[in-house]
Amino acid sequence: MPVISRFFGIVVLIYYGDHDPPHFHVRYSGRKAAIAIKDARLLAGSLPPRAMGLVTEWALLHQKELLENWERARRGEPLKPIPPLE
Repeated sequence: MPVISRFFGIVVLIYYGDHDPPHFHVRYSGRKAAIAIKDARLLAGSLPPRAMGLVTEWALLHQKELLENWERARRGEPLKPIPPLE
């Protein structure tokens, strides 16, 4: 499983060979969501408001690393872990 970060029960993943636009996936408390890297906008699924706020904050702090991992996944390269939100 391509997990790149975990914090406060939130699991962040980027899948190999995924479709555009660049995005990442989140799992939290039985829910799943896809989040755009460019603006941390919810693309699909749902998260509780507090979890969505934490994911948005984290994504905006780590946008560069997320884009780098997106490109790595597109090339089939290993993904790099991204520090959790603290």
